[in-house]
Amino acid sequence: MALACSCSSAESDRMVNGFPEQLVCVSADSIIPPSTSPAPSAPGDSIMAWQSSGSDLCKYVFIQSSRIDAIRRYNQRLNKWDDVQLPANVPEGRFHSAFPKGSAHIVLVGDRGPSMLLYHTITGTLTPYPYPELSGSQTLLYRAVSDGKLVEYVNDGSEVKALTYEFSKVRRGFKPVDMIVMILYFMALVFIGFYFSKRQKSSDDYFKGGQRIPWWAAGLSLFATALSAITFMSIPAKAYATDWSYMLFNAGIVLVCPLIIFLFIPFFRKLNISTAYEYLEVRFNKATRIICSIAFIVYQVGRMGVVLYLPSIAIHIVTGMNIFLCIALMGVFSIIYTRMGGIEAVVWTDALQTVILLGGALFCIFHIIHTSGLGFSGAIATAADSGKFFLGSTKFDLTNASMWTVLIATVFTNITTYGTDQSMVQRYLSTNSEKAAKRSVLTNAVITIPATLIFFTIGTLLFVLYKTSPAQLSVTMDSTDAIFPWYIYSSLPVGLTGLLISGIFAAAMSTLSGSMNSAATAYVVDIRPNLIGKVETDKTRELGVAKTATLVIGVLSLLFACMMATWSIDSLWDEFNKILGLVLGSMGGLFFLGMVTKRANATGALIGMAVSVLVQFIVAKYTPVYLLLYTTVGFITCFIVGYLASLMFPTRE
Repeated sequence: MALACSCSSAESDRMVNGFPEQLVCVSADSIIPPSTSPAPSAPGDSIMAWQSSGSDLCKYVFIQSSRIDAIRRYNQRLNKWDDVQLPANVPEGRFHSAFPKGSAHIVLVGDRGPSMLLYHTITGTLTPYPYPELSGSQTLLYRAVSDGKLVEYVNDGSEVKALTYEFSKVRRGFKPVDMIVMILYFMALVFIGFYFSKRQKSSDDYFKGGQRIPWWAAGLSLFATALSAITFMSIPAKAYATDWSYMLFNAGIVLVCPLIIFLFIPFFRKLNISTAYEYLEVRFNKATRIICSIAFIVYQVGRMGVVLYLPSIAIHIVTGMNIFLCIALMGVFSIIYTRMGGIEAVVWTDALQTVILLGGALFCIFHIIHTSGLGFSGAIATAADSGKFFLGSTKFDLTNASMWTVLIATVFTNITTYGTDQSMVQRYLSTNSEKAAKRSVLTNAVITIPATLIFFTIGTLLFVLYKTSPAQLSVTMDSTDAIFPWYIYSSLPVGLTGLLISGIFAAAMSTLSGSMNSAATAYVVDIRPNLIGKVETDKTRELGVAKTATLVIGVLSLLFACMMATWSIDSLWDEFNKILGLVLGSMGGLFFLGMVTKRANATGALIGMAVSVLVQFIVAKYTPVYLLLYTTVGFITCFIVGYLASLMFPTRE
């Protein structure tokens, strides 16, 4: 990296001297010379800084004599100290201060020897970092750290100046080829929406696609909807920052697939309904149906906000592209093709996006292995030595991502998602038969297993790549969720960068389109008739209402994403799972209560839901129960309390 004491940053096509940032002077202020310089750190002194370990906020203590001799770490959440493995070939030199930078770096500042080191908390690497070069007339007095910035006090012969430095990313921007690829991709989505708009003659076409959708396309659509940018970005980021503890959670559909096929799908198909919540009115009462439908719409608006915001913030961090422009691009184009083409446009764009996502992910695996220079066996050995394939502790501990925690959570979360989420149920109803609906679920389950392995492998290989080449890591990257986009942007050839960035957009838009259509369906079928006091019999008129509802819901989610862009959130994947548990946990228990018991009634169901929400709030606020289990707590509470309340308040119905 070329470092100069000028107050402007130089731009480069990709990196400067192997580093993705420059340390540039942002101010040069004349000061009154201090009477004495600060005393240097004595041998044996320790310096410390707070930084994320990839999973928790920790205090890192660097114990040093003539060099760093040991690193200790304090985990605030677990209230526990442990020793961190010291990197090989630690350079000689003392350091007088340390400060956190970005999502996982700690900058160690000294006066002699290597002068500055970058410690990365996830890969455990120490990288020497060159200081800016002073001009011939300048003499360094001493260095200090102020508000996370490096300050050098120099004497240029006539006066003393305080030179303040900051890390500035070297941006190469999108090449014309990348822009052309992205534009063609968005145009293809709009064309699909326009093509299927000609088939939208009634609300049945808009909500169910006239039941013309083949089972394999519905299966791909199920996969794409469940995938989203949360999987495409956050799962590699989790594997990169931690290990494979979450893998069983993502592959959980296999465990609940028989239950969905033999219990939920027959119920929904035989009733010939448009939304999952119609069943709740048949089984309990109208109030239960309306409450759950409203909760689903609110949840989908929040979910779409997360799905819009996550890739936008990552692309903004990596490329500098305006975050609100990213949100607008995904939101507006999703609204356009979903509003025009209905569920058919959603399903077929999902199928296209699945091909792009998995194809791009497979290419990245081979490219990362080639870039690392270790070969496949070498990369796997390096990852194994670092414990990256750990599947979680077998100890029964519900406060961490142990194997038992993940297995329990994945069963209840997937029952809730695939059995009660209208965006999923709508795919079952859009096929031409019950057999085809079951095949679509099997197709999704079959794809999910290799896809889960692919995305966890990407995260693990990224860890290996940056452990062997730590200088390629971005010091200014403020979110670990951006690690995969950073690799795409900084390492892939021109053209493929545009395609893979389009893949990130695809991951988000596949979820957005399905969520918008399903939320609009819930409004038109479940809520609107109770607002106007009658069921709409004119399907053509209802089609217009559905398109308007799609537009309104899409705009609300877009605005919510823009609000989130002004908030501070550490891990969107964690926040998403909290929302999933708190909102949908009770709903899964409610559906299961109605399907497997005969004595449950409307009064018991409503009491069960209310108590479930209260219990989930208490658990989330006041207990150390791991966040993946929030859905489980809501599910079980609603089922048990709902059943007992039904026995206490029996009805004749």
